[in-house]
Amino acid sequence: MLKNNFIVEPEPPYLLPGGKIGLSDPSDYFHTLAGVALWLGLPYWYARLLGQMQAWDELYRFQVWWVRQVRQYLDVRLDIGGLKRVDPHQSYIVTPLHEGFGDILALAELPLKMRFVARDELFDQWKMLGPLLRDSGQLVVCPEQGAKSYRQLLRSAAPVFARGESLVIFPQGTILGIENDFSGGAFALAKTFKLPILPIALTGSHKVWEYPFSPRLRYGERISLRVLAPISVEECLARPREELRQMVQQRLKEVALSGTMAPPRRFVPSRDGYWDGYAYRIDPQFSELAADIERHRAALIV
Repeated sequence: MLKNNFIVEPEPPYLLPGGKIGLSDPSDYFHTLAGVALWLGLPYWYARLLGQMQAWDELYRFQVWWVRQVRQYLDVRLDIGGLKRVDPHQSYIVTPLHEGFGDILALAELPLKMRFVARDELFDQWKMLGPLLRDSGQLVVCPEQGAKSYRQLLRSAAPVFARGESLVIFPQGTILGIENDFSGGAFALAKTFKLPILPIALTGSHKVWEYPFSPRLRYGERISLRVLAPISVEECLARPREELRQMVQQRLKEVALSGTMAPPRRFVPSRDGYWDGYAYRIDPQFSELAADIERHRAALIV
């Protein structure tokens, strides 16, 4: 079915128990069922145990191995470049584009010990994911709380950098699409803690698992990751935060839309919904979509 020039696929007919994962082919159904049992069984509990023991180095090594095994099981084709730009002994504010849960399948290749900033709903509303995030020491944020959430992030980020780790913050704050505007929190942290920024262009992961827009899971998809040149501490401190935010956003989206990477996810409200009550902004360069969102929000007030 074609909707507003976008192909809308019918919902996958074969749903795994719980309804969050769906397949179009019955053979993929049983393959996926076996994979869930294999890779979300003992590895999940072992990762939680290592986190509870605060065996961080062992946990980092295990997580990389775990993600690579899942990626291989899903037959993901990883298209990656720029890893030589990463200093494995440096702590960074890592700022990737954000498309979905599949992002980790590519980000695990960065030669860094990383913690992730995740929305509070992932901690509170997911029976398996929430405990894993807590036990593995990931950081929580609630964008709808504004400055209060940022102050909480400041406190929880300090021990991360004290251990020499890097912090992954998705500046879009949402997986709606490439059109989402960057927020300033990651760039404020870089200036506060005097750390370089590592920009990561990341596209294609939304095709692996489309949740929450659809339960569809696919095999053999391409994910592209490009490490852009790090932004030094000196440059971070010299530029105003807003200028820094806009510069990183422009560089990342130019690469993502250059045609050399897997196509990025696009936000189409007629297909995806408007996500009322969910904190997000549209990048002004996508003026038509930004105007559509503004009209919709104005109509809600009336």
